[in-house]
Amino acid sequence: MSMAEEDTLISVDYEIFGKVQGVFFRKYTQAEGKRLGLVGWVQNTDQGTVQGQLQGPISKVRHMQEWLEKKGSPKSHIERANFNNEKAILKLDYLDFQIVK
Repeated sequence: MSMAEEDTLISVDYEIFGKVQGVFFRKYTQAEGKRLGLVGWVQNTDQGTVQGQLQGPISKVRHMQEWLEKKGSPKSHIERANFNNEKAILKLDYLDFQIVK
C-alpha cells in the first residue's frame, strides 16, 4: 500500500459472534478504537452479538478488524467476525468512539 492509500478514510460495519456479551467487550473495543485513532460505535444486540461501525484511515481500520476477529476482550471467546458495507468516505461521520446502549 502506498502512503496515499493508507490514508484513505473508510467506513465498515461489523458484527462479532461468540461469547462477547458480559465480558467487557464493548469497553475494550472502545478503548482499542480510541487507541488507534478511529471513530465509530459499538453496541450489544438482542441476538447476543456485538455490532458497530468503524471509520478511519484504512491501515488503522485493518488493525481494528484483526483485533475484533482475533483478540477482543480478555474474557471473550470470538467465534467469527462479519464485516459489511465497506466503503471509502471523504470525511468521518463521528467525533469519537462511542458505546451505544
